Amino acid sequence: MMGVGLTLASVASAQDEPAAVTEVAEATDAGAVDAAEDAAPVGWNAGDKVSDLSYDDSNDYAINTLIMFVCAVLVLFMQAGFAMVEVGMNSAKNTVNILAKNVMDLAVGVLLFLLIGYALMYPGSWIAEGYLGSPGSFISRDAQIEEVNGEEVWASAPAYSDGAYASNSADFLFQVAFAATAATIVSGAVAGRMKFGAYLIYSALLTGLIYPISGSWKWGGGFLDAMGFQDFAGSVVVHAVGGFAGLAGAIALGPRLGRYTADGKSVPLPGHNIAFAALGVFILWVGWYGFNPGSQLTYSGAANAEATTYIAVTTTISAAAGAIVALLTGWTLFGKPDLTMALNGVLGGLVAITANCDRVSQVESIVIGAIGGALVVIGIVLLDKLHIDDPVGAWPVHGLCGVWGGIATGIFGDLPDGVESVGAFIGIQAFATLVICAWAFITMGGLFFLLKAIGFLRVSPEEEAAGLDISEHGMHAYPSDAISGGAIA
Repeated sequence: MMGVGLTLASVASAQDEPAAVTEVAEATDAGAVDAAEDAAPVGWNAGDKVSDLSYDDSNDYAINTLIMFVCAVLVLFMQAGFAMVEVGMNSAKNTVNILAKNVMDLAVGVLLFLLIGYALMYPGSWIAEGYLGSPGSFISRDAQIEEVNGEEVWASAPAYSDGAYASNSADFLFQVAFAATAATIVSGAVAGRMKFGAYLIYSALLTGLIYPISGSWKWGGGFLDAMGFQDFAGSVVVHAVGGFAGLAGAIALGPRLGRYTADGKSVPLPGHNIAFAALGVFILWVGWYGFNPGSQLTYSGAANAEATTYIAVTTTISAAAGAIVALLTGWTLFGKPDLTMALNGVLGGLVAITANCDRVSQVESIVIGAIGGALVVIGIVLLDKLHIDDPVGAWPVHGLCGVWGGIATGIFGDLPDGVESVGAFIGIQAFATLVICAWAFITMGGLFFLLKAIGFLRVSPEEEAAGLDISEHGMHAYPSDAISGGAIA
């Protein structure tokens, strides 16, 4: 092998069949790398003739790469959905701030995940076995051709891992979109009162360290994966991490001005554009067809193609059930069919099915989504009773329904290899879910309270009243005479 070592990174469960390769600064054991190459069939190794790769194998690689790329774009498009939901459910005077946070979640996330997070999440070697991977930066290109003695050979062979192969570039794009999703969930929970600089610090830490480390415990082949924990596309690994980080931020910040009276009475602060919120939910629903079906990772062949589309079916069913039950639950409790409850019910159903969409029946999908929809409403009411201000319901949707998705995986569907009973499986799922949620809540809570202690977490009351658009960014999203708030004296 050449001077720069390669860390082979496996993508667990959904994300179990790896294609990722991370380039690192330190050389790795060349013998181990050579052994890994020797295990691949002829045509898939560096130095093999390009012509040794059969047409069928080459075509499978192309199909997997291109579909994974399309799915990565769909997941990336979810950033627009999150932005619209958050903008719609908050005051007009904070629109620029919300959009800026969503843009920077993606921009900061891409660079931090490239420079450190990707290698931590899919480690080829461990600093602490099963708990902390070795750091590394950048991805190496595969399927690169050179000419030797007039013959085309692989200078860098196409990525191969036991039949689940796609380009390293497509794999990175897919995984970095997941990292950005975990980060942007928090934006809604802390909307309207958090300093923009503090938010950037949070976003960098989550995408660079916190999410990749806990993600490696499952999808990188870490200790939770070894226990048998299952999370197909990230109810716990992605959504619960974002939801519990958001809960920590909401607690540290305290409620928005005017959200509760002096005697503790709840005062609703309705969003300024429910049409935006509804559009955002539809965008997220469409994006989820990259999130869940895309996590099949290998799409070529009849069985894989059917599995990919079946995952889309269970995802759709759960979202529909979540919307209906959330609407009915809110209607029963509040006397009116609340659209915002139905919208969050869609998302709750989607989050809940994400961990188990590959393994449950259609009837089980309805049950999982229905319970998710009910939990969203219950979670919103619970936070209100506790005076925790979460303007978009980020914790009920992503945190609470993420936990339910993890537990539901143990209750429904097939047992994984090595697990003898449903009770044992539920126990594994509950333990792993608790560990990941606690990790996100404690680490992010520590950061938020540290920023609060040094006076760098929340804007002043005057700045909050004026709106973060003008106080933090010096601009308005709409004509100034059309918004509440104003200039700072």
